[in-house]
Amino acid sequence: QVQLVESGGGLVQAGGSLRLSCAASGRFFSISNMGWFRQAPGKQRELVASITRGGSTNYADSEQGRFTISRDNAKNTVHLQMNSLKPEDTAVYYCNADIIAAYTHRVDAYWGQGTQVTVSS
Repeated sequence: QVQLVESGGGLVQAGGSLRLSCAASGRFFSISNMGWFRQAPGKQRELVASITRGGSTNYADSEQGRFTISRDNAKNTVHLQMNSLKPEDTAVYYCNADIIAAYTHRVDAYWGQGTQVTVSS
């Protein structure tokens, strides 16, 4: 019923910028929290940033001041603007959303397929 599709990943040099986007489609009542996670080879998946439906944001300490998360509730999308990228930002980035189902209003977490971000030195 629900699908999350990420876009915007790619290869960029250190100091450059990328803008990731994630669009939710399907049949659902609403979307609660949304966020971005990343996973590098040999490491566990970690939170990058999250945002509530009302716009309250949370960032990992290492990304403060460089990344900005935003969302458009009318379009069911969430974005991650990444500036001053560093090689250590290299990872697969995953979109996450807490989806409130139609009719039952059950809340389930959904994940996108991931988009690769590679930052060269």
